[in-house]
Amino acid sequence: MAAVRTFAAVLSVFVVVSVAISARIHRAQPAPYMDEIFHVPQAQKYCQGKFTEWDPMITTLPGLYLASVGLLKPAVLVAGVEVGVACSTLLLRATNILFAVGNVYLLWALLRKIHGENSDPLLQCLNAVTLSSLPVLYFFSFLYYTDPGATFFTLFMYLLCCHDNHVLAAAMGFMAVMFRQTNVVWLVFCAGVTAVNLVERKHPPKRDPNVLAALSDGVRTVLRYLATVSHFAKVTLAVLPYAVQVTAFGVFVYANGGIVVGDRTSHQACLNFPQLFYFLCFSFLFSSPHVLSPSQVSQFLKCDRKKAGLLLLLLALSYVLVDRFTYVHPYLLADNRHFTFYVWQRLFQRHWAVKFALLPAYLYCGWSVFHQLGETRSPLWQLVFFVCVLVATVPQKLLEFRYFIVPYLLYRVHVRVTCYYRLLAELILYTAVNAVTLYLFVAKPFLWPDSSEQQHFMW
Repeated sequence: MAAVRTFAAVLSVFVVVSVAISARIHRAQPAPYMDEIFHVPQAQKYCQGKFTEWDPMITTLPGLYLASVGLLKPAVLVAGVEVGVACSTLLLRATNILFAVGNVYLLWALLRKIHGENSDPLLQCLNAVTLSSLPVLYFFSFLYYTDPGATFFTLFMYLLCCHDNHVLAAAMGFMAVMFRQTNVVWLVFCAGVTAVNLVERKHPPKRDPNVLAALSDGVRTVLRYLATVSHFAKVTLAVLPYAVQVTAFGVFVYANGGIVVGDRTSHQACLNFPQLFYFLCFSFLFSSPHVLSPSQVSQFLKCDRKKAGLLLLLLALSYVLVDRFTYVHPYLLADNRHFTFYVWQRLFQRHWAVKFALLPAYLYCGWSVFHQLGETRSPLWQLVFFVCVLVATVPQKLLEFRYFIVPYLLYRVHVRVTCYYRLLAELILYTAVNAVTLYLFVAKPFLWPDSSEQQHFMW
């Protein structure tokens, strides 16, 4: 009960702050902006009951608009307001505030499930609010984008998966895919970790400092477990709800002729392997208060001959992947409203050798992230996660930090946090980045030479 009261108090502060920021954002940009120029009119058509009309420029499924209608249309009936008012840009954006609040609860529930309900209640509450304030996710909670809702249903799916409620988890996965098609990867992730959990409950993994040996042992254990008919049937039955959803999605992709609906010209898949490295750097940066310490740096630098050989092999592989598989989307070079434009221009385009000079940093970030996961998750679980991150990020040609939100949160909720100082440092980091981002959006609009409309800096 004390934990619930603490959570309610912390959540109330989050809601008040978020509503105030939302009102300020709306005053600065009351009209639909960026992708909102497609999303808002489409949602308003749905509010008017025009479900057969579709903007061909929209590339995602209609989950966002259906959710908005479900949340806002009752206001028309209860309050007697006009449809145009109930589905205004302001109230459509407000639905994402509701999803943001829901994400706080889901993260809190996940942290309690993963790390134990008897852990420090205030620490878990602050942890949940901190993760909900992840700058990229938090910023888009104030605009009418798919990210808060897509994150909400993916986290809901994983929470239900952790509680072994796989039928409802798969249903939440369906909703996550309706917001963003690439979330089908996290249905596969839930199926994978479900299978791993079933095996490891019967055969707990041994702690082994040699990760490759532990992984090899884990794979052999899984194969032996599945060789028993009753165990194979048990795993099959558990993962079946996810398999049904993934199969249905495969049928959709076949019938649709691709994963993207609407305009496909700017969303063509490719093998952009450096996306994995960008994700690892993103994860390291935003979890740095927990993963950056002299002891961890020292541990990484302590190399025996076998570890040095592995690092050299990974370095050589990374060089080939960066050299042969780096793709640059035209949007990245052309749209100066996004922070990624400046990251690319002022870092990667300064000199051709920069992308290779960063290879040691990529390796350290990757080691650091998976070293943290190794504190709470088995090598087999990490393998499932790594493969899903690979599939979720590599096919994306555009460097877009929004694509990293879900995999980052799934990584971060498994990081064991016991120190208030590190958690407060993380919250201060997020708050500072959010403050700068919101300040630039609100106070530093600018004009393009060929347009009279104000433009804003954003993620």
